[in-house]
Amino acid sequence: MEQVLDQVLDIVIIGSGPAGMAAGIYAKRAGLSSIIIEKTGICGGQVLSTYEVDNYPGLPMKSGFELSEEFRMHAERLGVTVKAATVGKITEQENLKLVVTDEGDFLTRTVIVATGADHAHLGVPGEEELAGMGVSYCATCDGAFFRGRTVAVIGGGDVAVEDAIFLARGCEKVYLIHRRDELRAAKILQDALMKLPNVEILWDSQLKEIHGEDQVDEILVYNKKTQQTDSLSVSGVFMAVGTIPNTALVKGMVEMDEKGYIVADETCATSVCGIYAAGDVRTKHLRQIITAAADGANAVTAIEQYLLTI
Repeated sequence: MEQVLDQVLDIVIIGSGPAGMAAGIYAKRAGLSSIIIEKTGICGGQVLSTYEVDNYPGLPMKSGFELSEEFRMHAERLGVTVKAATVGKITEQENLKLVVTDEGDFLTRTVIVATGADHAHLGVPGEEELAGMGVSYCATCDGAFFRGRTVAVIGGGDVAVEDAIFLARGCEKVYLIHRRDELRAAKILQDALMKLPNVEILWDSQLKEIHGEDQVDEILVYNKKTQQTDSLSVSGVFMAVGTIPNTALVKGMVEMDEKGYIVADETCATSVCGIYAAGDVRTKHLRQIITAAADGANAVTAIEQYLLTI
């Protein structure tokens, strides 16, 4: 469909996760013309796959779907427009941006890329089947549900070690399973980890299978040096093997780091004037629902200032 809207929008927001929805809400309250474009047609983003959220202030013990519904209903009450479409590309049109989708084209002064990131999966048997039932990709999101229990963390980088340290504060025991014979995490994190009495590192080891009926209760771990497979009784498995940012849309257009995240600070401004990155898609220390929502607010605030200059 080839259609360019007669109206020039102030903001096109790509993605309807917490960052995109917060941006839509803030844009509407600021009196800026905007639209949220969501390729799946279902608002929420990655949070939709979260079994339970207990760290978003004021809305405890919500399922990811319920929290997403709260965001959507808030946006709808304000009159935020959400369109189901897939963005093909963004092009420059003098000092404007043309957002090309399979449902029409949108001319806009600014763009907020809020396309998020996907957790890397290992693809081992039981991982998908038990996701949200003991298999987690966010220790700070789900760790509180495993207090006093035994869990495993998979990985050897900063995130894996940070997760193991975090979980050790409340769990009876934490296994850190790493495929190499040394960790890749920062030395200061390694030093903190080694001091914890309830953490056991399984070197040269790989997660092979996850077992359980309605909840994780066992994992199989293969040691590459001994070539032996052992069974461990655990209640939770925390995957910390990386995330994959959804940045293909703007690859080669804006500056990215070596992992593919869009380089942007707290203002969410990218290396290209008029393009902003909000949520998990941008370079940042903590990727959580609350920080994604904060990015949406920061991006719109920065855009308000930017629009005064053009």
